[in-house]
Amino acid sequence: MNELIYAFSSSVTDTETMLLVESIRMFGGSLSNCPIWLFTMKNKDEIPKDILVKLGKLSVKIFTLDLEPEIARFPFVGHVYAAKKAEEMAINKSKFLVYLGTNIIFVKEPKLFLLEEGRNLGYRPVHHILIGSKFDQPLDKFWRLIYEKTEVTEDMLFPMQTHVDGNILRPYINSGYLVVRPERGFFREWWRNYKLHYNDSEFEEFYNKDDLYLTFIHQAILSGVFLSFFKREEIIELPFEYNYPINLYLEASENFKPKRLNQLVTIRYYLEKIKSLDDFKQIPFEEPLRSWLSKRIH
Repeated sequence: MNELIYAFSSSVTDTETMLLVESIRMFGGSLSNCPIWLFTMKNKDEIPKDILVKLGKLSVKIFTLDLEPEIARFPFVGHVYAAKKAEEMAINKSKFLVYLGTNIIFVKEPKLFLLEEGRNLGYRPVHHILIGSKFDQPLDKFWRLIYEKTEVTEDMLFPMQTHVDGNILRPYINSGYLVVRPERGFFREWWRNYKLHYNDSEFEEFYNKDDLYLTFIHQAILSGVFLSFFKREEIIELPFEYNYPINLYLEASENFKPKRLNQLVTIRYYLEKIKSLDDFKQIPFEEPLRSWLSKRIH
């Protein structure tokens, strides 16, 4: 049985996919050779042969998602469905499944992905508040609905601090950075709840009011499901160094700014906001990461 399997959904041809995979293999330490599963809406004959060859050399397995067109119009639905499929496939094959967004670069070995005994979910909070619910303010209608749909009671709530802006929210976790034990079935429960509620007429007023609700309904449902699915002692918030959003560095207060990029374990980024290696000068970083990035980000 594998220690862990990495999985993510992707368009395959985007630059981020190759950066993620290559960084796992280069900087993942003792976990660098673990299986990598890529899920996509594309058939293999739709993927350029040179990319298939590169991914093959990196031992990446590609799986095509069979998702209904009606539901596929919602943002990130493929992300949720791929998590469910990966979890089903990983049962009896791996102790842990690490489910990631594509825009992640590994910097060093992610030792804490190997959760200690009794812990069944490792997560990071969201980067900033967006549609989140501040802990010290009354519960709004949107989150009241989320909690009703996912069977969350008030005693399950606890304060959670965002990754960058320091707001204290009701639990709101990042959907692109999750570590689970596959046999527990958490991703299957996320998918079940998503399918059941994403198109509920009660959410339409929020979708119409602000596109952010449409974009992040998957993450809001995730944040409800994890509260009702796990006991508090089963979950663990991974440290600050995991999933740090480099693109939000300048927005962060001083106590949320790492001193060196190399001290981080993984970074989150948006390629359109990091146009060249010069953009990384806002945070000092050293070799071998500097040379590795300079060959890949222009």
